[in-house]
Amino acid sequence: MKVQTYWSKILNWHIINPRFSGLIVFVFLAIVFSITAVRQFLSETEMKNTKRANTLELINRNIEQSLKNDYITALTLALTINDEGVPQDFEEIGKKLVSSSPSISAVQLVPNGIIKYTYPAEGNEAAMDLNIFKAEHTKKDVLKTLKFRKMVFSGPLELKQGGRAIIGRLPVYIKGKFWGFTAVIISLDKFLDAAGANIIDHSKYEFQLSKKNYRTGATDLFIAQKTKFTKDNFVKKIIPEGEWEIYLIDKQTNRLMINLFVSLFLGLILAITFAMLTILLLKRATQLKVLVDKQALNIKDNEIKFKTIFDQAAVGIANVNGRTGQFIEVNNYFCKMLGYTQEEMKLKTFQSITHLDDLTEDLDNVKKLKDREIEEYSMEKRYFSKNGAIVWANLTVTPLFNQDQKQISVIGIIEDITAKKANEELLKKNENHFKALFDDSPLPIREEDYSAVKIELALLGLMNKPEDEINTFLIANPLIVEKIRNLIKINHTNKAFLNLYKVNSSKQLIAFRKNNRPASTVGHFIKLLIAIATNKQKFQIDTSIIDIENVLHHITFKWNIIEGYENSLAKTIITSEDITERKDAEKIIQRSQEKIQSLIDTVDGIVWECNPSSFAFTFVSKKVEEILGYTAEEWLASPTFWSDHIYEEDKEPIIDFCKFKTDRMEDHDFEYRMVAKNNSIVWLRDIVTVVTENDKIINLRGIMIDITKTKEVEKHLKDSFNLVSEQNKRLLNFSYIVSHNLRSHTSNITSLTDLIQHSETAEEKDELIDLLKLVSNALNDTLYNLNEVVNIQTNLNLIVEKIKLKPYLDNTLTILRNEIRANDITINSNITNAITIQYNPAYLESILYNMISNAVRYCDKIRQCEVTINYSCEEGVKYLSISDNGIGIDLNRNGDKIFGMYKTFTDHVDSKGIGLFITKNQIEAMGGSVTVESELGKGTTFKIQLA
Repeated sequence: MKVQTYWSKILNWHIINPRFSGLIVFVFLAIVFSITAVRQFLSETEMKNTKRANTLELINRNIEQSLKNDYITALTLALTINDEGVPQDFEEIGKKLVSSSPSISAVQLVPNGIIKYTYPAEGNEAAMDLNIFKAEHTKKDVLKTLKFRKMVFSGPLELKQGGRAIIGRLPVYIKGKFWGFTAVIISLDKFLDAAGANIIDHSKYEFQLSKKNYRTGATDLFIAQKTKFTKDNFVKKIIPEGEWEIYLIDKQTNRLMINLFVSLFLGLILAITFAMLTILLLKRATQLKVLVDKQALNIKDNEIKFKTIFDQAAVGIANVNGRTGQFIEVNNYFCKMLGYTQEEMKLKTFQSITHLDDLTEDLDNVKKLKDREIEEYSMEKRYFSKNGAIVWANLTVTPLFNQDQKQISVIGIIEDITAKKANEELLKKNENHFKALFDDSPLPIREEDYSAVKIELALLGLMNKPEDEINTFLIANPLIVEKIRNLIKINHTNKAFLNLYKVNSSKQLIAFRKNNRPASTVGHFIKLLIAIATNKQKFQIDTSIIDIENVLHHITFKWNIIEGYENSLAKTIITSEDITERKDAEKIIQRSQEKIQSLIDTVDGIVWECNPSSFAFTFVSKKVEEILGYTAEEWLASPTFWSDHIYEEDKEPIIDFCKFKTDRMEDHDFEYRMVAKNNSIVWLRDIVTVVTENDKIINLRGIMIDITKTKEVEKHLKDSFNLVSEQNKRLLNFSYIVSHNLRSHTSNITSLTDLIQHSETAEEKDELIDLLKLVSNALNDTLYNLNEVVNIQTNLNLIVEKIKLKPYLDNTLTILRNEIRANDITINSNITNAITIQYNPAYLESILYNMISNAVRYCDKIRQCEVTINYSCEEGVKYLSISDNGIGIDLNRNGDKIFGMYKTFTDHVDSKGIGLFITKNQIEAMGGSVTVESELGKGTTFKIQLA
């Protein structure tokens, strides 16, 4: 009892005198930390000195062993000399000695001091016949060898044959008379490797080899050295065989002393900290209740905030009893999604509102979750709404556990995908619709695989060769042409195509066509192969076929690659329009041309006739004035009028095409542009008939049809299709991003909320609330970033101005000047005030800042950093490139995520994975594109197509 009273008095005294108690704690801890730091310093110093001495001793032993091996080699070499002084089998023995010793580069025999034998001889020619008694750099060591009659090591020396090496010479006496020397040449690098000098920890030590120069009296150092000698930073050994001194230099001499001061400083800080904590703890005894009341109020406020987030989440959230399926709690979104009130939902089970076709899978997953066979599950399922409608949802379920790790309930995140499912069904219907159009089209159509054809052309070396060279080869090799033709695979044919050949199936068609091809079609097929070898996307030709009843049909063969298969040619669409009747009709029309002359001017096109060699027109119908604005008289007044008024880009290919077709006496149908009298561009479809007589062309006749409006409609439809396709891709990608990012945040919030509800102490709740704040802030950042992306992708009416590029660049460099100076970065640029572009100013500022700040942020600290900004114009397209010599990017690993949202590929603290994503969206919103080239350790270049 007395003891308890005594300790109670002491405790009360300390509470009354908190400052004095804190001083006692400070003095005690300061003494303890100081003694500990000093002892640790002395212990580490002793260990460091011992390790340094042991390391040098190991190197010394390695050197001694290496020199002994060299001595044995020299002695072995001496044994090759017979009693008459003639070496025996020098080459063979020298080869074995050099190969058996890793440090020896060459061996020598030096009779009477003159080098006569060297192995290997190759590379050592410069040293042959050298008199070592007279050479300035060898004579002193040679005389020393003779004086002591033992092996002496010289060097390291600069050899006449190149390189630095140590030379060991052993005097040889035969019958008591001096014969000469045997010598071993030891490469300095191999000598150091054998000693182990190159495998020491170079982050801690430097190795040095030195020797006194007998000519200058100075000490020569043979290894480049960065750390200077001080009184206590090295240990050394003497190698008497070569009069060398070896050193092991400590590169971190002051580290232990710094560690001592740091430890003492930290001990002092800790002592002060514990003293202050002691004072604060003694003072806070009376303030605890106030703090507890305040924290309780904060918890209640945070619970209200979480409840608001839970109820207003953009996805359905439900807390469900995993055993019964009863809804414990649901948010407003889920209730609205199914049309129930919260009270109605809490009276239901998930089984009662789940479609029967999905219920078994859902229950199986719940059981696996309960048995801990899985940690969570996701599935697409159907719910029944209150009005009986089916609602499709993407369900993600995770379990909630109590402190005993027993499952108490499950949390479900429900995403409404009814619209997505409807779109998928619509897409499927459209696919079926297009398939039906393909199969039921009155035009003969087939889909074929030309991938094997392209591979064979590549193996033959014909890809991208000149057309004449390809044509000559294929004409000279008809068997190869037939082999290639048999490589074509038919993927699918429609009914009209089978009817054209009068067959019942594709299999029957393949068997028939293989042996029934008109000889005239070989040339047409060669033209198709030329089109494939020269990477043309489309091909059309008039040719002929024979059906199963041996009837000849004239057809227009059109070959088009399906988009996305331009490289492989695995899917191409072939149309074979039967033009037999048209061909017959053309002959009839030709015979009755004079009878219908009066009708020519009423045809909705320009009817014409011209000379086949000069293309000088002899007749033009009056329709020319309505379509092009010229009178027939103006046209006929000049023999080159037609070629002079073809649109410049079309002129050469059109004239060449017409000559090509005319030379072959082939009718042709083609499209091109002409310049009208008012300087407008008019698209024409020109259908040309070659008129022959006695197998000679007498003239050309044709009709020019105005297809300008058709071309405009085609372009508009193509542009609209591309725009819709791109928007769909972006929308789908954006939906994935939103679903993934919001789901992770809401899941975290749900988990933290449940943990807060079941926390038992105020400290635990405080910690969980802080975590909840972090998750909430992260969710806010995600919503902000997603909003930025939405603004870019939905802003269809961007303001584009003619602006100078240099002021925007200068402004960006001014903003980043502190980072540029801090990293000592050199900025190079070829951009002048004369450069202007059509662009949105806000987007240009954002793009320049993101790209240049990335180049600054990821500069390489080990070399002088440079950032180069260049402007260029290539074939009328403006480009801006931003290059750096920074740390670079591994494109093999990270090429697919450079422009992804929240995709990072460095551990840099500022890497958030949003800047490049937004920048790419801004560039594409302006109609441009961006590419990247990079290599680790060399740098990165971003090339931006401005428009």
